[in-house]
Amino acid sequence: MEITDIKISLRNDGLLKGFANITFDNAFVVKGLKIIDNGQRMFVSMPSRKLGDGRYQDIAHPINSKTRAMIESAVLEYYRKKLAECDETSAISGPDD
Repeated sequence: MEITDIKISLRNDGLLKGFANITFDNAFVVKGLKIIDNGQRMFVSMPSRKLGDGRYQDIAHPINSKTRAMIESAVLEYYRKKLAECDETSAISGPDD
C-alpha cells in the first residue's frame, strides 16, 4: 500500500494545526485526518464521529502500528513542508474562518 497523494489544509485553532486527506494507490481516499500539536508532540488523529454518549469513534483507522506510523510520518512531513512554504503574508485559517 502506497500513499500517492496528500492534501493539507492549514489551521491555527488551539491544538488543531490542520486537516489532511490522503490517497492510497491512486484508488482510495481517507478524508478528515486531524493534525494535532498537544505541546509535547505532534500527531495525526484519524477521522471520527461523535457518538450519542459524547465519545468519539474512528470512522477509518489503520489496524497495525506500522501502518499508523507510515501515515503519521508522511502526513507530518507534508504538513511541515506546506507550513514552510507559507510566508508571513499568507493567512492560516483560524476558528472563525
